[in-house]
Amino acid sequence: ILGVRDIHADHAASHIGKAQGIVTCLRATPYHSTRQKVLLPMDICMLHGVSQEDFIRGKQEKSVRDVIYDIASQAHIHLEHVR
Repeated sequence: ILGVRDIHADHAASHIGKAQGIVTCLRATPYHSTRQKVLLPMDICMLHGVSQEDFIRGKQEKSVRDVIYDIASQAHIHLEHVR
């Protein structure tokens, strides 16, 4: 946007964008769940034994929190790459 042509800046911006996208998806989960939609990665949900129905019903069990934690950890990893 500003005419910066630096591969390191591009790399940092890419990781920041990925982290922001992950966080936005997590923050929107309660909204989407009330509309019967779950947009989280099912492979991570299945790893913890969590179904889409668990999110739709608003369960607060440890396994649901573990899914959220694992996904949020991915955003954190992207931010660590930027640093």
